[in-house]
Amino acid sequence: MAQGTESDHRLPTPSAGSSVFKFRDTAFLSVAAVDAPEVVTSDQIDEWLAPAYESAGLRGGMLEQLAGISERRWWPSDVTFADAAAMAGAKAIAEAGVDPMDIGLLIDTSVCRERLEPSASVDIHRQLGLSSACVNFDLSNACLGFMNGMQLAATMIDSGQIDYALVVDGEGSRRPQEATIERLNAGGATREDILENFATFTLGSGSAAMVLGRASDHPSGHRFLGGVSRAATEHNLLCLGDLDGMRTDSRALLEAAVELAVATWADGGEHFEWDDLTMYVIHQVSKVHTEAIARALKIDPDRVPQTFPTRGNIGPASVPFTLAMNAERLVPGDRVACMGIGSGLNSAVIEIEW
Repeated sequence: MAQGTESDHRLPTPSAGSSVFKFRDTAFLSVAAVDAPEVVTSDQIDEWLAPAYESAGLRGGMLEQLAGISERRWWPSDVTFADAAAMAGAKAIAEAGVDPMDIGLLIDTSVCRERLEPSASVDIHRQLGLSSACVNFDLSNACLGFMNGMQLAATMIDSGQIDYALVVDGEGSRRPQEATIERLNAGGATREDILENFATFTLGSGSAAMVLGRASDHPSGHRFLGGVSRAATEHNLLCLGDLDGMRTDSRALLEAAVELAVATWADGGEHFEWDDLTMYVIHQVSKVHTEAIARALKIDPDRVPQTFPTRGNIGPASVPFTLAMNAERLVPGDRVACMGIGSGLNSAVIEIEW
């Protein structure tokens, strides 16, 4: 055996640091949010969980007191995740004023999906009537997926491969919440069972979409300047979810997320000027999470808009949904940081010049 062959097969030693990306000529032309129509209050969730609470010796009220979530939304049972994403996509296309046939890339970043194949993107592509030349696929990375989709779309626009991209996301919390309520009420629920499944009830339903194009062709667009991303995959088992529920070590996840956010933010500060931005759009999880991130990054909480109190955690749709809901507060020249952390863990911060 040749000298050094054994070591050649070893995994590389991980290096500390974040990935940095910058864009020359990409802007987003519109960002749209669509609310699911059925409002489900935390009081209702508590009523439905009454048998489980009694078994565990707990009282209701934790969702509003600890998470700061008073309500969330559900889609009607006959609305699919792809339907929800397509609604937001159609709205974003209309607001951007772009011909759907000119869109060269469609990325569906939804966590929720009806099946393993075909991709949800093909259904959304069909519903929106996009061109046969429009590349379309699903991109999944927990709650960070939409921001990853923006990065990939901007890379293809900057490289000249496409003129326009559409990034969409449609999430629904009805099935996991109904399934978890049924499971916990089946009998014998403990305090640990309730706490382990607590994050499931912070989830919400909604959809969001964004159209991106060349900044040089659209001077009134909002420039996507770039950002940083960082992985901490040693925490890959802190949050595990599927369409039947989500089990989370909430305390460990919060601590790891804050640590990762601080490291990502510090690395970004070496490449971008993030000392005094107009708005900080943080992925919406809960009151505790939002306050902890703002405190750790030393940012003004008054510049952190909140949608979680009435929408809950809408997964990867959360950042664009919150941005869309607060876009009217921004004027040309404002600078916005969008920050997300996805289970696993992965984090990213991107900067937008309005």
